[in-house]
Amino acid sequence: MIRKLGMFTAFLATTMLSFSAAAQPVEGQPYAWQLGLQAAGDERMRDVIGLHNFILYIITAICLFVLALLVYIMLRFNAKANPVPSATTHNTMLEVAWTVIPVLILVAIAIPSFRLLYFEDVIPKTDMTIKATGKQWFWTYEYPDNGNFTFDAQMTPDRRSQPVVKDGPPRLLGTNNHVVVPVGKTIRLITTGADVIHSWAIPGFAVKIDAVPGKINQSWFKPEKEGLYYGQCSELCGARHAFMPITVEVVSQEKFDQWVAEAKTKFAKAGEPTRFADNH
Repeated sequence: MIRKLGMFTAFLATTMLSFSAAAQPVEGQPYAWQLGLQAAGDERMRDVIGLHNFILYIITAICLFVLALLVYIMLRFNAKANPVPSATTHNTMLEVAWTVIPVLILVAIAIPSFRLLYFEDVIPKTDMTIKATGKQWFWTYEYPDNGNFTFDAQMTPDRRSQPVVKDGPPRLLGTNNHVVVPVGKTIRLITTGADVIHSWAIPGFAVKIDAVPGKINQSWFKPEKEGLYYGQCSELCGARHAFMPITVEVVSQEKFDQWVAEAKTKFAKAGEPTRFADNH
């Protein structure tokens, strides 16, 4: 018996270690066995995660309270323990409490929610602008502040046997051309659609904005760490909706300037997008 218990304990420890190794967080993308939201890449996402956790605590407390109340009622007021039911029909204090307390909870949730909505909606002074145009089914980007060149970003070939993290982009999230931005700069993003409604979304920056034909929408983000951040179209836009990902590469200002100089030449074919250009 002791031997079996020891073997089971060793197996459990090995399993937990393997699970822990497989569930290491990865910047800018989902990872195996992930719980919760993706890691924050800027202040917007940190605020979103903070609000999410705050509301999660409130929800957990409410669920535990209701569970305890139900258990208490089942044990205290069942027919066996309470054969003669109470004839009480009104309780003023109880009615006031179950009206006022939910209102206070909603106010506590509303204040940080409105603050976050305002923070995300009002665009601060920006350092550069990028235009993203959704098409069936890829994205076209323009850099009007850096030479006004244009390029397309299409999904890299699907490699079903490719690991999620190592040796290349995660499956269905990599693109042949990256949206390159400098770290620590405020980026203004404007979006539109060329055919149907698309949605440009990067979870690491808490950005999700529709790209509507005939209309310009705008948002912003300010990346704080260098690296690759992945997203995808988040609007049902047609048969290949799942195959128009987004890759944002955050680099230093020096590397960004170098990339811009190369991009002006690489993507300057009579002003036309280079749809199947190699990765930069």
